[in-house]
Amino acid sequence: MKAVMVMFDSLNRRLLPPYGCDWTHAPNFQRLADRTVVFDRCYGGSMPCMPARREMHTGRPNFLHRSWGPLEPFDDSVPQILGDSGVHTHLVTDHQHYWEDGGATYHQRYSSFEFFRGQEGDKWKGQVADPEIPETLTLRRGRLWRQDWVNRQHLTDPAVHPQNLTFDAGLEFLAANKDDDRWFVQIETFDPHEPFFSYAEHKQHYAGREAGYDGPHFDWPDYKRVTEDDSAVRHARNEYAALLTMCDTSLGRVLDAFDEHGLWDDTLLIVCTDHGFLLGEHGWWGKNVQPWFDENIHTPLFVWDPRSRATGRRSSLVQTIDIGPTLLDYFGLERTPDMLGVPLKDTVTDDAPVRAAGLFGSYGAHVNVTDGRYVYMRASVTPENRPLFEYTLMPTHMDSRFSVGELSGATLEPPLPFTKGVPVLRVPGFAVGAPYALGTRLYDLASDPDQETSLVDEEVELRMATLLVEGMRACDAPDEQYTRLGLPPRGPVTAAHLLLRAQRPQVESSDAPLPTAEEFGPDTSGVTTPLREIVSTPQGRDVLTRHLPMLAHPGLLAMVGAMSALQLAAMTPTLSRDKLRALAADLAAEVPGT
Repeated sequence: MKAVMVMFDSLNRRLLPPYGCDWTHAPNFQRLADRTVVFDRCYGGSMPCMPARREMHTGRPNFLHRSWGPLEPFDDSVPQILGDSGVHTHLVTDHQHYWEDGGATYHQRYSSFEFFRGQEGDKWKGQVADPEIPETLTLRRGRLWRQDWVNRQHLTDPAVHPQNLTFDAGLEFLAANKDDDRWFVQIETFDPHEPFFSYAEHKQHYAGREAGYDGPHFDWPDYKRVTEDDSAVRHARNEYAALLTMCDTSLGRVLDAFDEHGLWDDTLLIVCTDHGFLLGEHGWWGKNVQPWFDENIHTPLFVWDPRSRATGRRSSLVQTIDIGPTLLDYFGLERTPDMLGVPLKDTVTDDAPVRAAGLFGSYGAHVNVTDGRYVYMRASVTPENRPLFEYTLMPTHMDSRFSVGELSGATLEPPLPFTKGVPVLRVPGFAVGAPYALGTRLYDLASDPDQETSLVDEEVELRMATLLVEGMRACDAPDEQYTRLGLPPRGPVTAAHLLLRAQRPQVESSDAPLPTAEEFGPDTSGVTTPLREIVSTPQGRDVLTRHLPMLAHPGLLAMVGAMSALQLAAMTPTLSRDKLRALAADLAAEVPGT
């Protein structure tokens, strides 16, 4: 038995020809679809990057207990289980998050691995002098931004681009081991994740769509509302599409290897992603700060199983948590008791149902559920979005350790149902999103596939909220999550727990257009001053953290310090018109010079 998983990052299914896109150049994705089973209802689960990978290893959601973090000591890991059972597992990747503090336990679970440097802000090339950076529409500044421009200077030749080197290594593994048995290789590229860096050979397919764009450089949208004009949005979408075409070329090389080595006869092939990316849909860029709309959470999935040799479309609802159990089943191994995912063998063969509903979300944000038709997004019942705790024995964030201040509030808690008898640290948590400000939402994908109108339907909400609670209970969600969301940890969901009607004002407010600087009249200066200038004085820091408690987190302040409050409003719906006016007034009254 042999298995290959080709994994992309931030792959938007709606821009793939097999899922109906008619303007992107991606012939190898269509070629793949013609040879495999194509899933029409695949959803991610724990978001974003590393939480998604954690559940691919463990076969269970983790976003109700933990933000971005490593595999925990008590976690099951499918690659390690395979390796311990005599299956050689090999990872080839350019995904730099594996080598950060919050991802450092993943790659070691494989029998062997290779890593290729240079994606995004990977701490790759050392350069003291600032790189030359063109004028850009991107607001972000900081280490990642600067480092990426250092890295780009060393990627002028497509042959040395980390995506190409990753696929080179994957193909080398296939060629070297094609005649051996019991192996699994994961070929994983960071692309088409932003920044959308590609080459002329890929961009040429979209030259006719640029319509003479002559604006600033723009291939790395901030995670925020769209404030750019239509030509800039179209340009960024084309930049993404060009990188998608580069990914398609790499995928074609894998399909060629399957043809050349006869791997279709005896090798499982899975092609997947962790999540998508909003490219202006719903008036948003990116992910994390807005609800997990269809473009981000409804993901592409292609599977070839040589046992059934089945092809065609499948409508059963499947999720990321099913990938690990599918691999175990393929190699004749049982799921562990803590795994909630289901092997997809029978679904691949004849569309056998897997689940009635699927849970998804990111730590501290909306908790969402879909039955394949309706999507219910449950927000917190208070603006404070509390209580919220992290449960961990590996206290690291994406690229840093938990601070001493964070850990000062930690307590050692009894074992959770899935920690194998091991007690865990319970640490006060911090969420990036603002679910209360966005409101509880309900969408009918049958009548509203683009999720343009949130419904108020109490009968449907009661059914979906019940499915949500059932999913949370299956995941052993801690009691405070039910408190945060206003749901019962035990007993039935009733009409008293419904929120759609009560939170309709937040939905309408957060969906409304952003205010402009002109609307603030003489108070404009306070909301257009860079935040780092305001917090440079004690009075300014006090006013800002009073109105924007999130800025008390030093990591977040470092990320957004170059922005003004008005620019930050594009990134968080908590900054409404009224709140911006109140902030401007307090700054004018309490902070000299603003």
